[in-house]
Amino acid sequence: MHSFDRADLAAYLTAHVPGFEGLDAITKFSDGQSNPTYRIESGAKSFVLRAKPPGRLLKSAHAVDREFRVMQALAGTEVPVPRVFHLSGEESPMGTQFMVMEMVEGRIFWDPALPDLDRAARGAIYDAMNRTLAALHAIDPATIGLGDFGRPGNYFERQVARWSGQYREAATDPLPDADWLMGWLVEHMVPDDGAASIVHGDFRIDNMIFAPDAPAVVALLDWELSTLGHPLADLAYQCMHWRLPHAGHFRGLGGLDRAALGLPEEEGYVAAYCARRGIARPDNWTFYLVFSYFRLLAILQGVYRRGLDGNASNPKDTGRLRDVIALMARDARALAQD
Repeated sequence: MHSFDRADLAAYLTAHVPGFEGLDAITKFSDGQSNPTYRIESGAKSFVLRAKPPGRLLKSAHAVDREFRVMQALAGTEVPVPRVFHLSGEESPMGTQFMVMEMVEGRIFWDPALPDLDRAARGAIYDAMNRTLAALHAIDPATIGLGDFGRPGNYFERQVARWSGQYREAATDPLPDADWLMGWLVEHMVPDDGAASIVHGDFRIDNMIFAPDAPAVVALLDWELSTLGHPLADLAYQCMHWRLPHAGHFRGLGGLDRAALGLPEEEGYVAAYCARRGIARPDNWTFYLVFSYFRLLAILQGVYRRGLDGNASNPKDTGRLRDVIALMARDARALAQD
């Protein structure tokens, strides 16, 4: 975890963050396995500090600077993001690069089944997510200064290569199902259809803050995996959670009576998104889902490796990740072969 001198950090924040007047408290949020995130208090004001983890990191991982840039660019659009105030350099009082942003108050739903809401409210929350995703993908990146936020060419081809490399670099145990998936994705690569948008990269319910008293997204968080890419990557990634188990690590919707709970089915959710975007229902849907599985298991493999190296943001999860990764690889292969 981060080791820092409180007085040095306080002086730095006072000098660089508008409205910051002394560090009264700093508390790490307990959830999450990506960039360690802290709530910092200064008088009556609260801020959020989000930093790269210490120690050895995989290439291009934990890109705090990309998070800062995309949220800064999205300010004033229909996509709700926290205001960002400062991005440090790599040499900082925290020992790693960090950014400071607004503390947005509201509701975070950790369980996607929304057990504390009534049936009608559950459907409204999912519709708000759907609307936010469609709004993000409708933005022309060039109009908000993000025309160079990703590379040209086949997004999925680049992503399969990237995450295959990340997986191999972080691998700890032989996993034949993961090796099979990497080959299958290359063999079944979808053609480049020219679709391109800002892709969030981790679009799921617990990466959003909702209004305290309305089914509305007031802040979309955790942009470290954002880039320019194919919008169906975000849609399939969220829909993958319909298939993941509800219990355990995943917090998915698999095995639930979604109709009884008032939760949308995958087909209806995809149809609502396509209607908002004015596009046809996607072909090759299995490819997009299998890609989402593999990408997530590659990310989790990196988290597992950091845990073994002593650099995990949430160390208590490290022990079970090995089995989680194997389960994802098995289920993704079964989906591909179905």
